[in-house]
Amino acid sequence: MLNNKKIIVVMPAYNAERTLQRTYDEIPHDIVDEVILVDDKSVDATAQVSKSLGILTIVHTENLGYGGNQKTCYKTALQNGADIVIMLHPDYQYTPKLITAIASLISEGLFDCVLGSRILGEGALKGGMPLYKYIANRFLTLYQNILIRHKLSEYHTGYRAFSREILETLPLDNNSNDFIFDNQMLLQILYANFTIGEITCPTRYFKEASSINLVRATKYGLEVLLTTLKYVLHRWNILSSPLFSPLDKG
Repeated sequence: MLNNKKIIVVMPAYNAERTLQRTYDEIPHDIVDEVILVDDKSVDATAQVSKSLGILTIVHTENLGYGGNQKTCYKTALQNGADIVIMLHPDYQYTPKLITAIASLISEGLFDCVLGSRILGEGALKGGMPLYKYIANRFLTLYQNILIRHKLSEYHTGYRAFSREILETLPLDNNSNDFIFDNQMLLQILYANFTIGEITCPTRYFKEASSINLVRATKYGLEVLLTTLKYVLHRWNILSSPLFSPLDKG
């Protein structure tokens, strides 16, 4: 706990057998109260490794996708009494050593959401991010900052922490079960006027780390453009979107 806030780390997992142990070992268990792993019907021994580490493990009977996995993660964390929920990928791409710093920013009431940014500093390219992904990240982030009228260093990191209030407020069931879930969730957070902080995060790109291929990355990029337009059109009362309409006040 930090400041009497229960901290739960959730790990949306798919074929993370080879990296899960390393990731788990670096979690600061002195402040993390519980770790939950949701296995999205992996074809390797992810669930078995998770259970052997004493992690609360939930196994999907069918593959629901990255967004569908997160929905289970957050619902379970709330049911288990989390005040702060940190999403950590079990593929060891993001360092668990930042969990204490990230959780502190929320537990102290400074931010409602904290992102581990690969773009702040020089962590992305030094960590091996492919150049085309870096360029796409910068373009999409600039596009979103201009249209949304906000300023983040990136909207596409998978290292995120949320207050309980965020997870209880957002209509996450209305979001996609695919990779665009992350971006939809961030835009919902901004629409609902929650505060977002960022912290520099070194990352690692290596063979065992998960990464979507060019086709799926292109699909994600197009969906980011569309989701941003939905945000703007809804904000301007031109076209209502189920992503944001439940967040409208009175």
